[in-house]
Formats: sequence, C-alpha cells, structure tokens
Amino acid sequence: MQTVETLNEGLKRAYTVTITSKDIDARVEKEVQTMAPQVRMPGFRPGKVPANLVKKMHGEALQRDALNNSIQDSIQRLIADQKLRPAMQPSVELDEGFDFGKDAEIKVALEVLPEIAAPSVDGLKLERLTVEVAEAQVDEAAGRIAAQQGALEERAADHAAQDGDTLTIDFLGKVDGEAFEGGAAQDVKLTIGAGQFIPGFEEQLTGARKGDEKTIEVTFPEDYGAAHLAGKLATFDITVKSILDGDKPKLDDEFAKSLGLEGLSQLKDLLKGQIEQEHNGLTRTHMKRKLLDQLAASHDFDVPPSMVEAEFNQIWSQLQHEAGHEADPEAALAEMEAEKEDYRAIAVRRVRLGLLLSEIGQANGVTVSDQEMNRLIMQAAQQYGAQDRERFIQYVRQDPMAAAQLRAPLYEDKVVDFLFEKAEVTDRAVTKEELEAAIEAEDGDIKPHVHGPDCGHDHDDKPKAKKAASKKKAAEAEEAAPDADAPAAEDAPAKKPAAKKAAAKKDEAVAADAPADAAAEEKPKKKAAPKKAAAKAE
Repeated sequence: MQTVETLNEGLKRAYTVTITSKDIDARVEKEVQTMAPQVRMPGFRPGKVPANLVKKMHGEALQRDALNNSIQDSIQRLIADQKLRPAMQPSVELDEGFDFGKDAEIKVALEVLPEIAAPSVDGLKLERLTVEVAEAQVDEAAGRIAAQQGALEERAADHAAQDGDTLTIDFLGKVDGEAFEGGAAQDVKLTIGAGQFIPGFEEQLTGARKGDEKTIEVTFPEDYGAAHLAGKLATFDITVKSILDGDKPKLDDEFAKSLGLEGLSQLKDLLKGQIEQEHNGLTRTHMKRKLLDQLAASHDFDVPPSMVEAEFNQIWSQLQHEAGHEADPEAALAEMEAEKEDYRAIAVRRVRLGLLLSEIGQANGVTVSDQEMNRLIMQAAQQYGAQDRERFIQYVRQDPMAAAQLRAPLYEDKVVDFLFEKAEVTDRAVTKEELEAAIEAEDGDIKPHVHGPDCGHDHDDKPKAKKAASKKKAAEAEEAAPDADAPAAEDAPAKKPAAKKAAAKKDEAVAADAPADAAAEEKPKKKAAPKKAAAKAE
C-alpha cells in the first residue's frame, strides 16, 4: 500500500492510497483456497474441485469482496499509521479508471478531531439555586389527584347542581318507549360541562338536587357509533344519588388507602419527594448551563465543519417539526430563517462543548460501564414492539456508532457530575418562579449581564426571538445535550466506509458495506389511547 497526503489544512485531510493488484489477487487466491473444500460440482468428489474451476465459478464475486476488504483494511491502516482521529466517517472514492487486474487508487478525504490542550478543571465556581417544597404545593398536588379520582366533598342535600359539579346517577334510556341495549347504568359519575355525554344530556341536569328523579329527552347524533340509535329521539329516566363539589377534593386517609397507600401522610410524603425531584431537575439544568457557559468562555478551538453541519441539521429538523405544529407554521418558519445563522452558532457551541467534555472525561477516567450500557440498551429497547426488540438490541451491539449515540447522554451527565464535584458551589434559596426565570433568561442567570466585544464570552447564546415559543425553542436547541456523541465516536472503531461508485459495473464492488440505518427504520409507533367506553349515556 502506498500513501500520499494531498491535503492538510486545518482539520481537513486528504490522501491518495494505492492498493496493488498483487494484493487484491492474493486475497482472491486465499479465499479460493479457503472455499474450495466446501464446493460441490458434478463429476468431482467433495472437496476435490480444482481451484481454477472454483475461480471461474465465483471469480467475479471473489474479486468484488477482495477489493472491498482491501479498501477497508487500507483505510484502517491509514488511520493507524497517520495517527488520525476521524471526526466523521471518511469519504472514499475509487478511481474511475480502475479495472480488475490493475492497481486500485482510492481518494480518502476526512476531517479530524482537533487537538485540545488538557482542560483545567480547577477554579470553577457555581451557584446552586435551591427551592424548598411548600406544604401548599403538596396539598395542591394531592388535591389534583383526588379530583382526578373523583374523591370530592359532597354538596349539601338542598344544593342545586351547577356547572363543574359531579353527580352520581342511575339512568335508564328508552327509544319509542322501549329500553335499548346499553342504555342503562347505575352509580355513573357525570360532571356537568365536561362534555362526556351526548349533547344536551348534562345541561338538563343543571339545577337538580340529591334524590331527584327526572326524565330528559335527547337526540342521538347522526354520526353516533351505534347505527340503530343514530339520529333517534330518546328519553332517559334519571335518579340523582349524590352531588359532589368539583372544586373541593376530599383528602383523608380513606382516599389514600384507596390508592394502595397506608394513609394520607404517606401520599403527601410521596408527592413531596416528586416535587423535590422536579425542583432538583431545574436546579441541575441551571447549574449545567452556567457550567457550560464557563467552559465555552474559557476554551476556543476549531471544530470539524462536518460535525457542525450534522448538529445544525439535527437542530433545524427539530425546529421545522415544531414549527409545523404552531398556529401559523409559515410565520414560524420565516422567523426561523431569519435566525438561521444564530442556530448555526449554537451548533458550533454544542460541538465544541461536546469535544471539550469528551477531553475532560477521558483525561479524568470518566467511563460508562458495561452494566450501565446494558441498562441503556434495555431501556431503549422498550420503545419497540416485542418482535423488533431483539433486532434493535443486536443492531446497537453490532454497530459502534449506534452504541456511541446511545451512550453519549449518560457519558455527558457523568462528566458534568464530575465537574460539579470539582467546582466550588454556593447555595442560594429562591422560589420556583425565580429558578424558572433564571433558566429562561437570555444569559441563563437572574442577574443581568451586558454582553460586549470585550466581555470574554463567546456570545453563542440563544437568538433573540420575538415569540416566547421561539425563544423557548432556541433555549432548548442550545442547552440540550452538547454533542457528546463526539467522545464516544472517538473511541469506537470507525465504520467501514463504502467507496463511491466509480462506474455502473463497479457498484457492487464498492458499496456492499454501506450500513442501513436500522434505528431510523424501526422507530416504534405510539399506541393510541383507547377511547372511553360509552357506558355513560352514549
């Protein structure tokens, strides 16, 4: 193999690699000798087919395989000999004039990861904003659960039902004076104004009192699911058994026990823990953003354009998807276009931070264990149906890049945790609203900071958007996990690059190893939520 460097500018590298026909022919001969004992041919005893006949039968396929394998091995050797750290999969192109029996000349182009001076993790200072859980928050959360479960305080006996009240009723439905199948039920919960029953049903119970018995008339919709009732006039004999106050959840030990708990105090403890977890998540988000701001402000180096482009495309694709769900998609897309360069700057920042976190993690022995990786794979596999689950697991375990993408978020979190431990952290108590405002603030802090040319920051902050929704998207685009795929990809063996097709008749010889994106192909479909049974009045 002969190698000539043709480009060395910044992070870009290009080489011309010559693979001798002798090497390719030697691979063909070796494969012929390997497969000959297994070949069966009429007129010859098993394993005694002459090598020249084997080559005549399978020569074309063997030559293609030998060429592909020679190309892959040459690229791996090139990377090792030149001590390259590819940022992305190399581009490989086979010379158009190639034919079997001649030397193969391939052009290899790639971008390499930058050399980053060992980052110092000393001197980091962070503020941790903490939020105490108020008793009122716990009571409010418990009240919401009680309301969802229908655990409400009962109204006074003479109370006239109003909008928002929940009634317990028995009913019997009739068409032309005859009861119809599915038209009777007992102890049914009905909330006036909720729209759970067919039009006109709930409204006629406004003003009813506990113990009332009344008959109402309603007309089933023309498009009603049961054809024999569609468009029919019906009567319902109704008995009102209780009226509950929709604004006053009933919180007591009995309700908590109905949820499988020991009592109300256990329910409140669980809810307090959940709220604390939510607050801790917000605190971590704010601390992480401030940490990344410090890292970005103190490190500046070139990043591979191909990685930036891939990151930008991911951000842009997400924003396009979200814009499609806005009230005015065209206006949202127009606003995005106006801020396109800001999002590209965000992509640069994310790639740079990803590479920086990778370097910090590697320099300090941060790793993702096999046990943690297996747990990640199993968790991700749950997104797929039973039939595709094993296929997904095998795909991730066989494809280094897929495994790297799955491992990246956890790796990043572990590096961030390591940096939190190294930093000097001071605590400050704030309200939840102040903490959320700090996260949403343009500079990520409650205290404003005036940015200028000489302030020392890299100014890759989220773009100023006119709409609150767009500002939120920008923040999400910036502060979602920086590109930690880079560190994982760095350690994983490079995918076998398929050479570009030089001529129609050479297609199969150079493109056989192009990997399929199984993860993209096998995205699970979410299960549709089942509609409520029409045991109500429907």
